[in-house]
Amino acid sequence: MVERPRSGLGEFLRSRRARLSPAAVGLPDRGRRRTPGLRREEVAELAGIGIDWYVRLEQGRDVSPSDATVEALADALRLDPAEHAHLRALAGQRERPPSAPETVPDGVRRLLDSLAQPAYVTGRRWDLLAWNAAAADLFPGLVGLSPADRNSLVYLFLTADARRLFGTGWADDARRLLAKFRVAHDLHPGDPGFAELTSRLRAASPEFAGWWDRHDIDQGGGGRKTLHHPRRGTREYAYTTLHPTEAPGLKLAVYTPA
Repeated sequence: MVERPRSGLGEFLRSRRARLSPAAVGLPDRGRRRTPGLRREEVAELAGIGIDWYVRLEQGRDVSPSDATVEALADALRLDPAEHAHLRALAGQRERPPSAPETVPDGVRRLLDSLAQPAYVTGRRWDLLAWNAAAADLFPGLVGLSPADRNSLVYLFLTADARRLFGTGWADDARRLLAKFRVAHDLHPGDPGFAELTSRLRAASPEFAGWWDRHDIDQGGGGRKTLHHPRRGTREYAYTTLHPTEAPGLKLAVYTPA
């Protein structure tokens, strides 16, 4: 079923409302609750907006909240900066065309091949579009992925090579990547490509299925990872992500030994 234009906004609001208790926002506990978290009317009260208007937002109706309303909701739901930015993006989104096949510009490919450090390029769905020889060496099994499996989440969640490479830190890295993917997913509601990938991962990975409904958000572009390479041994890497100006929808990730 195709999602309504703003279903991502409604799902995000519900997920953040469910995380809060009345005590956490200074409200009295007004009796037994059928579900955890704040009631809709409590969020509306905290944000200073009408309950009918808030219900329309959670139901994914095609309404456009003002900047002041978005700020009030972010404050009422105690959003952190990343969540606040995501709420603004969801509130201001417009209908997007379905995802189309992505290509890596020649200039980006030349840069990728010139790098001595492991580097790869991903697309909007975190599809793996290109990588250099150093990345192929650092990430076992990457070269052997079939075209249908060339996706960062498929590699991390569904291959044994990735689980061995990330070792005891696998869960933390997998949750971070899922939270980054969630940002892109929510901005493409109803997109068949995103829906197909999400359905596949939920069916094949119990961890992905369990974490998906938490609606965790991560908009960071860099960090550190500890990898347990079969030949190099255990090493820590710093990574950063860049967006090429000629193809801003793509991401160039570069790894350097920390």
